[in-house]
Amino acid sequence: MADGSALLKSLVEEFVSGLQDSKAKDTAAGVKNGDFTVLQLVEALGLSLTSSQSHTRARGVQLLSEVLQDCYGDLTEKEVEVLIAFYENRLKDHYVITPPVLQGLKTLTKCSTLPPGSAVSILKSLFQDVHVQSLLLADRACVYNMLTNIMETREAELKSLGADFVFGFVQSMDGERDPRNLLLAFQIAKNIIQRGYDLGKFTEEMFEVTSCYFPIDFSPPPNDPHGITREELIQALRDVLTGTPKFAEFLLPLIIEKLDSDVLSAKLDSLQTLAVCVSRYEHKDLEKFLDGLWTSLRREVFQTSSEKIELAGLSALTTITSCLSRSVLNSDSEDALSTFLDVVLKDCNHHLCEPDLKLVWPSAKLLQAACSASNRASHIITTAVMPALVSQYNNRTECSHRRTLLEVMQRFVQSVKISESSENEERVLSGVCSSLCCVTFSALSETNSSLQVTATSVLTSLARQKGLLSNSQIEQAVDHLTRLLLSDEDDKVSLAVVDCAGSLAEVHPTVFITNMIPNLKQIVFSEPMEQVGDSVQHLHPAVRQRCLSMLAAVSTRSSVAKESTPVLLDVLRSTHSGKVSFSTEEAVLTCRSLQRIAEQVEDTEDSGRCFHDVIIPQLLSLALQAALQDKISSSHHSPLVDEAVLSTMVSVISTACSRLQPTLAGQTATRFVSLFLDGDVSFLPDNSFPSHIKLLANHQDDSWRQSQMVCLLMGCVCSLPHTVAVPQIERLLSELEEMSCTCSHALSYTSAAKCFAGLVNKIPLGDSLDSLLHKTTARVFSELNSEASRVRTQAFTLMVWVGKALLLRYHPTFSALTDKLFLLLDDANLGHVAADGFLLLMSDSTDVLTRSCHADVRIMYRQRFFSENSSKLVQGFNAAPEEKKPNYLKALSNIVNKLPKQVQVTELPALLSLLLQALTFPDQGVQLSTLSCLEPVLADPPPALIQQLEALFNRLLALTSSPAMNVRITTLRCIHALSYFPEQEVLPFRVRVLRALAKPLDDKKRLVRIEAVRARGEWFLLGSPGGR
Repeated sequence: MADGSALLKSLVEEFVSGLQDSKAKDTAAGVKNGDFTVLQLVEALGLSLTSSQSHTRARGVQLLSEVLQDCYGDLTEKEVEVLIAFYENRLKDHYVITPPVLQGLKTLTKCSTLPPGSAVSILKSLFQDVHVQSLLLADRACVYNMLTNIMETREAELKSLGADFVFGFVQSMDGERDPRNLLLAFQIAKNIIQRGYDLGKFTEEMFEVTSCYFPIDFSPPPNDPHGITREELIQALRDVLTGTPKFAEFLLPLIIEKLDSDVLSAKLDSLQTLAVCVSRYEHKDLEKFLDGLWTSLRREVFQTSSEKIELAGLSALTTITSCLSRSVLNSDSEDALSTFLDVVLKDCNHHLCEPDLKLVWPSAKLLQAACSASNRASHIITTAVMPALVSQYNNRTECSHRRTLLEVMQRFVQSVKISESSENEERVLSGVCSSLCCVTFSALSETNSSLQVTATSVLTSLARQKGLLSNSQIEQAVDHLTRLLLSDEDDKVSLAVVDCAGSLAEVHPTVFITNMIPNLKQIVFSEPMEQVGDSVQHLHPAVRQRCLSMLAAVSTRSSVAKESTPVLLDVLRSTHSGKVSFSTEEAVLTCRSLQRIAEQVEDTEDSGRCFHDVIIPQLLSLALQAALQDKISSSHHSPLVDEAVLSTMVSVISTACSRLQPTLAGQTATRFVSLFLDGDVSFLPDNSFPSHIKLLANHQDDSWRQSQMVCLLMGCVCSLPHTVAVPQIERLLSELEEMSCTCSHALSYTSAAKCFAGLVNKIPLGDSLDSLLHKTTARVFSELNSEASRVRTQAFTLMVWVGKALLLRYHPTFSALTDKLFLLLDDANLGHVAADGFLLLMSDSTDVLTRSCHADVRIMYRQRFFSENSSKLVQGFNAAPEEKKPNYLKALSNIVNKLPKQVQVTELPALLSLLLQALTFPDQGVQLSTLSCLEPVLADPPPALIQQLEALFNRLLALTSSPAMNVRITTLRCIHALSYFPEQEVLPFRVRVLRALAKPLDDKKRLVRIEAVRARGEWFLLGSPGGR
């Protein structure tokens, strides 16, 4: 113990007199090791603590406080009590000693052994002996942290102080200016308010000490290490001010006052704070201030030039109306909601009837905001407003005025708040529904397209009000929509009609099943030219296409889809047979309609059954009939064998299979595999097929119709979830590999390769996958290494697609395929194809290896590929002979162009010299992708780019005369961006640029001329007196 005592005295002496701060850690270690106790340390500090020199006493207290920071967890209750008494006494000492005392007290407030009553004792001493705002920033933060600690552990004791604690906190916070400390103080104030502390007679003081910061105008300094934002301070203060209705009488007048400010941020903060506080108030808290609030809100909406301010004002009005709607009506009390809405209607309603309709939109927005607050508010406002709007519409003759009024009515219908309390309750719009329908149907009958489009929006909004429209009104609406679909040639009207019909069919499917779909079927199957009496009526192809689109749009319910899909299948059947003359484009659109139905139809067992039992078998049957058709003996060429039609069939099957329930998906996969491997056609309708069909056999050139059907197999088996097993997968993969390496038909071997890759992507890791990949890569490399091979292109296609499948899932075998792809850039025959292979690796596929097809796609695979292979590309470029270098440039451009923009900006400086060479490459695709890479970098140019300006300008100015319009446009955008570079760097190029930009001003393409004018205007201003 004697040694410990001597050591302790030595440590104290060295810290206090020698000013060696590191001795505090040594002292703390001694306490932890049991060499001496904290109380022994206090005794050893005796001379220091009683010194006549205040700085010596401060060093002694500082040593004790720093030791406690490391050892407070081991203190006993008795030790804590003694230390608190010591520190409280020290608070009365010289102000130099106060900071270490506060540090010590803050540490003691963390102790789990804090004695009962000591928290109150600490705070009383703190509030009595310390003027917090005279302390330094860190010491004030120490006080706030001390208060936070005590509030977390000794809440009951603090509440026993009553309002005295609130008063003490108010005194401590009053005058705080540092944003770091304000966040702490606001959090304490929020806790006081939300945890039920007694504000007592200091409610106003509490409000005043916090509201003086409202609204927050803090702007953080650049490179602020603390990361405090204005938004954080705004939210923290808002939580305080809106935390209790007791602040209502102080806060609402303050908000009204701040809304008179000319500072937009102050207005926005005030309106957002108003919306939050009112949502927590009762109507009695608002009564005195409703007139002032309404005046301010009306002014902001009528006069503001900021959309944010307008939206915040409307939101606040909605919240106020909602608050008043919650008021309970008594027989002897005034209806606060009706009184308030009477004022709103008085100030706004007359603007809806003015001849010029100048203020119709601000007034309408205010009324709609109030209308959307509650069911009762909707009743009051629509009863007062809608009849007047209908009357105005009927009395107006100008289409622009009628369209405006119709848009206003549509917004009112949208804003109506539907009550969920009772199914039998009268609908808000029941009284005006009939007149609204008359107005809407009248507008649909007009010839003005904008009026018709607006009317469809009104009809959509009315239909979404559940139970509002009667069956007869729905039928009438459907008749109008059908008429417009057939007669109107305006694309905007057609799109609006299709969208409207889709919305109506979702709510009222029965009318569409009985009325519209039979009509559409009759129109679709009518001949393009019909003799009617002495005249000939033409069915425009666009009408038939719109009908096909309409069939898809209305099929969101499975009941509707069951009626619409047979019509679409009949179209494909007639296309194949030639009974009705449908073009290839119409067949493609029919398949797209089926694919849209597969995407949007509700996910039920009925809809799944519909695709599993009917649609997919029918598509397969039709495609197989077309494939087996003898083109020599048949006089009719079936469009179903065309690649465009087959590709859209693939999307139908793929979308449907990806959404099927697991059981149905498994059954569908079994059917497909048995058909393609074994020729099993038993599940196909119209079964008149020959037996033993072998669709995956190695067909000769004249059998390409059968072999290309493998794309339909791909659409099914590559879209299944991981949980659905593909039957006979080993045999299937073997056949696909054989077909992709031996077939001579491009669509056939490409589809086989994609199907193989899609399956490989989902096979679990293990020996079977490794064995498959080893066998496949060996075969592919063998074919590629043999220049005499006739199937090198097929082998390359398989390699690239398998490589993509492995890249997406980060499989290690991918590196071997990548190395081979780099070697092929030097190949005389496949070099340019290999460069395009990099584009395939980096691009998103549409029909296979996508997340929608449940493929295994890892995040940031493009970035990983780039980071692992960019150096190989640069090394290969440097080592390649001159005639092969364009392949490397094309590959680089293809890779970089598909990287996220943020990665491009980071990585491009290292590759800049190569990209500049790529701009001299004659391939327009390479030029365009390289320019697309450069364009975002020019907005924030790295130093490496500044050093290459001469080469960059030479390349860009030459490309302004490119034959490709897109290249010219992107080049001009890059030249435009260069004008914002540091003036001293680009000014020497000004004359050359202006001379070169004269020619594009007369370009034959308008879009090129627009970009040329913009770019040349900025370059003219560069360096001019008064410039930019």
